[in-house]
Amino acid sequence: MRPLHGPDFGSYPAEDVTWLLKDLSDVRLEAPAEEREAAVQTGRAHYAESLPIEYQPGPEYRRLFEEALETSAERLAYATGLVTEQILAERGPDAVLVSLARAGTPVGILVRRWARFAHGLDLPHYAVSIVRDRGIDTVALRYLAGRHDPSAVMFVDGWTGKGAITRELTAALAGTAFRDDLAVLADPGRCAPLYGTRDDFLIPSACLNSTVSGLVSRTVLNDRLIGPDDFHGAKFYADLAADDVSALFLDTVCARFADVAERVAKDAPGLPASDRAPDWSGWEAVRDVAGEHGIDDLNLIKPGIGETTRVLLRRVPWKVLARTDAGPELRHIRHLAEERGVPVVDVEPDRFPYACMGLIHPRFGKGAAQ
Repeated sequence: MRPLHGPDFGSYPAEDVTWLLKDLSDVRLEAPAEEREAAVQTGRAHYAESLPIEYQPGPEYRRLFEEALETSAERLAYATGLVTEQILAERGPDAVLVSLARAGTPVGILVRRWARFAHGLDLPHYAVSIVRDRGIDTVALRYLAGRHDPSAVMFVDGWTGKGAITRELTAALAGTAFRDDLAVLADPGRCAPLYGTRDDFLIPSACLNSTVSGLVSRTVLNDRLIGPDDFHGAKFYADLAADDVSALFLDTVCARFADVAERVAKDAPGLPASDRAPDWSGWEAVRDVAGEHGIDDLNLIKPGIGETTRVLLRRVPWKVLARTDAGPELRHIRHLAEERGVPVVDVEPDRFPYACMGLIHPRFGKGAAQ
């Protein structure tokens, strides 16, 4: 398989990321959320076999995104600096960044740009697919191992939820020469050893889908389309170019690098010696919520701002649990919930370590979205 680059695939410049994906742009894979949810919950299909219809926001939601980006840009820049310095401390100047497509890819690009800004490094950056219950793309791993020292690879994601992908990565890399110490911008689930923050704060790239991720879909693993020697697949939504804010997101955060550089240089050296071990408290909080709401499948609970946003954009949501102290960072979530008629239930601040949780309807069938 040959890797993909922009502008032929995706809107990111070719130097920002090499996509280890198969181009499925000409294949019709989208289905309504209700059809996909019913198929997944009844075991007739895996969620990665198809794609949700891409949500296209109206003017009000787009305004919320732009406000959130402006408000959080400095915080994002600081977190980017901290996690990049940790990656370099762990892997050295020859580090190879491998982001987990697609939420990890904008963060991988930010990390790459910080390494260039602060250290003059030109780190290779690839994007690969990992699928819950199916593992990481082994064809992509073989490609990487043939071109780089696996011990130099650092896997990068945007944020953690309850830690399902963290566990999936560890299981998938067992017995390989790759290391599983995932680096993320935000780790509210407390399940990653390298992170910029453990606060559950709004990362604006979570607010949108492909239009903030280089116009690339989430990844697809479908036996009809992906052969044993193929990378996992994805689509390039070139028709959405007029709404693409991928460059805006990156450039807005990168413009704040100089503002936080001194603070990062002061704070980063002490991080390796601090206690940053995962305690998986997020997973335990999800188990507690599942018991309270009679949910048997933990996959139906998506904790954190990023994961709750995904529930509202892609799945059949049942309700949102929101901490009363979360404040304006949940404005876009309340907007989406109101659009879809989803109740938002306020909970006490000490209830869980996340700002919110999105609950997928556990008994989905006709009328369950109501």
